[in-house]
Amino acid sequence: MAPGHVAIILDGNRRYSAKKGVPLIKGHQEGARKIGDVLKWLRELGVSQATLYTLSTENLRRNPGEVAALMEIIRQAVEKAKGDRRIEQEQTRFRFIGRLDLLPADIRQGMEQLMKKTKDFGKFTVNFAVAYGSRDEITSAARQIAKDAAAGKLSPEQVTEQMLTERLYLPDEPDLLIRPGGERRLSNFLLWQLSYTELVFLDKLWPELTKEDIEACISEYERRERRKGK
Repeated sequence: MAPGHVAIILDGNRRYSAKKGVPLIKGHQEGARKIGDVLKWLRELGVSQATLYTLSTENLRRNPGEVAALMEIIRQAVEKAKGDRRIEQEQTRFRFIGRLDLLPADIRQGMEQLMKKTKDFGKFTVNFAVAYGSRDEITSAARQIAKDAAAGKLSPEQVTEQMLTERLYLPDEPDLLIRPGGERRLSNFLLWQLSYTELVFLDKLWPELTKEDIEACISEYERRERRKGK
């Protein structure tokens, strides 16, 4: 059976630029274009939810020129999605998770409009992790619980895993994580949610992925026995 929820770390745009001998921005643009292809392939393969690690909080500390270029790519992508009729036809729900307050106001507003517009769509959900860091997410959830405890709304004995999960940016747990780019680490992505997720690492860079690569990852997932510690 195909995974219901697939998470992907979009890794390799800068190395793709270097490999092709093109300006850095070209690699990011190719990476952005690849998102549409991969989401289409996932839908065709029976996946109902995707979570894409698009921009980390650490990425925001890069060269100001590169960060500005990334913001412009995100800005254009959000505006394009807002006017795309296929989103309604395909009933695709958009969610943006992370420290959205760190983004320019116009981008944040566009994201909020897109989330509101698609909130009742249910055939396919895509979560974009933007200005996201998992340790920050977990800390934020723990802080909310601490505030409730300090206010006398609950006692320490009442704190549960489910209680923390419900306060995360993303309460859902992916079935499969795909990381292209050749790295074998999680890079501060969904550390709580990936506890029992199947992991597949690819040597290809994100902009180079093909449908065959995604199909191979799904096939690898289907061959595994998921015991979740039992």
